[in-house]
Amino acid sequence: MLPLVEYGKEFCQKLTQIKLSRIVIMVFIILILTPLFTHFYLSNIERSSNHITHDAHSHLDLPEDLNAMKEPDLRIGVEELIRIKGSVLSELRDMERKRQKLLLEIQSYTKNIEELKQELAHQQTNLNRLKISVEQAEVAQREALQQNTPDLALPKRLTADEIPPILPSLPPSQIKFCRMFSCFDHSRCSLTSGFPVYLYDPDQFPVMNDGWDVDGFLKTTLKQTLGYNPHLTNNPKEACIFVALVGEALKDVDDISENVGNHLNLPPLDSNALKRLPYWGGDGRNHVLLNLARRDLTAASGDVFSSVDTGKAILVQSTFSSRVYRPGFDLIVSPVLGPPGGDVWQECPQMLPARRKYLLTFQGEVKSTKTQTPNPLHGDDTDLDREHAELDKFIIEHLKELAKTNTADKFLFEFECVPASDDNVNIGPQDWALCGTDSSRRTVLRDSTFVLVFAPTFSDLVTTTLLQARIYEALRCGAIPVILGGDQIRLAYDEVIQWRRVAIFLPRARITELHFLLRAMPDEDVLLMRRQGRLVWERYLASVQSTLDTIVAVLRDRLNIPPIPIDTVAAISVFNETFQPIQVTVPVETEQEESLGPLEPPYNSPAFRRNYSLGLTQGHEMWNDWGDPFRLYPALPTDPLLPSDAKFMGSGRGFRPIGQGQGGAGKEFSEALGGNSPREQFTVLLLTYEREQVLLDSIARLRGLPYLNSVVVVWNSPRPPSPELRWPDIGAPVHVVKAARNSLNNRFLPLDNLQTEAILSVDDDAHLRHDEILFGFRVWREHRERIVGFPGRYHAWDINTQNSWLYNSNYSCELSMVLTGAAFLHRHYLHLYWKWLPQAIRDKVDEYMNCEDIAMNFLVSHITRLPPVKVTSRWTFRCPGCPQSLSEDDTHFQERHKCINFFSQVFGYTPLLNTQYRADSILFKTRIPHDKQKCFKFI
Repeated sequence: MLPLVEYGKEFCQKLTQIKLSRIVIMVFIILILTPLFTHFYLSNIERSSNHITHDAHSHLDLPEDLNAMKEPDLRIGVEELIRIKGSVLSELRDMERKRQKLLLEIQSYTKNIEELKQELAHQQTNLNRLKISVEQAEVAQREALQQNTPDLALPKRLTADEIPPILPSLPPSQIKFCRMFSCFDHSRCSLTSGFPVYLYDPDQFPVMNDGWDVDGFLKTTLKQTLGYNPHLTNNPKEACIFVALVGEALKDVDDISENVGNHLNLPPLDSNALKRLPYWGGDGRNHVLLNLARRDLTAASGDVFSSVDTGKAILVQSTFSSRVYRPGFDLIVSPVLGPPGGDVWQECPQMLPARRKYLLTFQGEVKSTKTQTPNPLHGDDTDLDREHAELDKFIIEHLKELAKTNTADKFLFEFECVPASDDNVNIGPQDWALCGTDSSRRTVLRDSTFVLVFAPTFSDLVTTTLLQARIYEALRCGAIPVILGGDQIRLAYDEVIQWRRVAIFLPRARITELHFLLRAMPDEDVLLMRRQGRLVWERYLASVQSTLDTIVAVLRDRLNIPPIPIDTVAAISVFNETFQPIQVTVPVETEQEESLGPLEPPYNSPAFRRNYSLGLTQGHEMWNDWGDPFRLYPALPTDPLLPSDAKFMGSGRGFRPIGQGQGGAGKEFSEALGGNSPREQFTVLLLTYEREQVLLDSIARLRGLPYLNSVVVVWNSPRPPSPELRWPDIGAPVHVVKAARNSLNNRFLPLDNLQTEAILSVDDDAHLRHDEILFGFRVWREHRERIVGFPGRYHAWDINTQNSWLYNSNYSCELSMVLTGAAFLHRHYLHLYWKWLPQAIRDKVDEYMNCEDIAMNFLVSHITRLPPVKVTSRWTFRCPGCPQSLSEDDTHFQERHKCINFFSQVFGYTPLLNTQYRADSILFKTRIPHDKQKCFKFI
């Protein structure tokens, strides 16, 4: 018996070593073959029985004893055989049922095995992601320890807490030498103060002599527009600067007939009234005196400070002589000739064509009725002024001859005003008066490619109101200013605006080369300067609002105080505080099984890293709302009006993602973003309207998406979502924000819960794979100032009508737009869309309930002068079976044609740029080893 036991154990051991799949196959074979053999055997028996029965009745010769058998006995035998057959068939049916049951069990076991394999692969993927996340965290920890740079919070606001003490006044001989370091109290303007500004009420604190008053329009508009400025404070104790309006000074309405040319014996400004200002502090430090010209554009408008002790106050006006102007301390501004505020695009003509009717124009008249007094600081100024006057005569004669020459270029020169204007009676020393009305001058300037501007002949003048007014009118009409004698004058805000990108400065001695210079400029440079000039005019000069905002911003920029945070929109949840949405677990899709990157907790864009260092390292570069240099307004080196988002003032540099520096092979590529930017995530911004199931499906598809910070859903419907909705749990926060009204502009709301620079704007019915999203994110990180997305479109000139643009969504070799229904863009553009884009464009979007994506493409292309970037070859991304969307309406395309033409009218040109470029993975369609193909799979 012992050998049998040992053989049994050995057999059992060998049996346990056999794989489950082989056992299943053996059992399956046995269950199939056994019924087949049994059925074959019983079939033979049945045939034999039938053969015997047939022979019993045949005429064959049988043994006599068999033939002698009784018929009942034979019948009994046959019935017995039939019974046996039925019994066997019944057993066969039972065995077939058991076989079918076993087959179903085998299928169930096989399905369970496959599910276990999938679950094992899924868990292995999650384990790999967790390992990557741990490694990322370890790298971040090591770098944080090495750099010793703690995470910063919003700096505490430090302001002054008392009114300025009274100090001795500055001797008049020292006023001329005031500079910011000597006559400004920096202790009231901490770097974290936010630059609070206090405004003296012009009605409550008058500073004019009897018989004089400040222009009522300016008083009312000043209080209104500064009220919108976020720097304004009503607490004088915390104020950094104190603003007082002292002009434009006009004769009181009771004696308005005497205010001809604003030349009265009594000076308009009262020195004693200035000193009686409650916070003057004895010497006027940190005070800003505004003398804004609006009606009176003559040189007399700058005489308001003559014979007035202004102490250490900063003077702001449009006319300065070298004896009064203090560089880097006083501020030159343009006259306020525009409306109080609002859209001003209606004032500007179209920028095309580049070459207009006239190549060069000038309208003006010069009269000198005052005897010039020699400048005591420059005794030879009188002789120099005579030389300039003689040179101006030669220039006038040369220009008259130029207009008579036989050339294809047309000129318009008028050196005498017809009819003569009374405003020319006291235009000042050798200054050129304006001819005609604003409407007549505008008609000429709209037909002018270049416009001539004479600098004042009097060399002591740094700038004049008439000069600034000519610059204002030229830029408004798209005529490029050519300033003769420009090397001796200064223009408004020249410490932050590079005027040489807007106007041509030419010494008087080069007048004979003027025609050659203007002819040598190609059309593209003419359009570039015209566009930049319009940007300067709209941003800094066009309205009272822009003028006052610029004054405050330039003074703040002098003190290196960072911009205040931008205004964000409060993200109000569509759910009340007590309601908890129902969350459900989302089933895993096979397309997410490959590891595309780490799954990390939300990681917001680093904040407060470059609040103060950026201004030092970049100078007057354009700042975005995170403080990084941004390609906004390439025509301008700075924009002091541009606010910042102090929460995101600059991304931290120096973080080295895993895989960077290791060749970017497939494995490393899938484990980190790489590239040249720091670690970061993106936010999905999703607009929806009463398509609840479509929305939930779109959110569910985001489960397991690497680098996802959060999902922000803008609920555009006035009807709240059903409380029975089951919101998918995708491993990242989902915020549902209630919109104030149903508007497609809400797609770009600058919500305060958007915590990343990268924003993925998607429609609720867009169907994107995870690898496509991550590839688009990688491309955007290398083109942060552009729109990077998937559905490409283009615009084309209507060759039939020859007077309009058309929108086209067909497949093409070029594109000029990437629709924001599936695109990455910088968060700062959301702010610009609402705070910088003309209101007329947003109104048109609401009118058509369409075109918000076209408006964003116009905005970005206008600012960057770059086309968008399309990624991957896919053209549409609609989910199958989704309900009808707005884009399927019959009027959709007709409205988009109209939008492009209207937006072009608002911008003055069509900023969209064509491109034939499409971004694919660097190893797209490249034969590479199997273990290095992760990068290829991202396309």
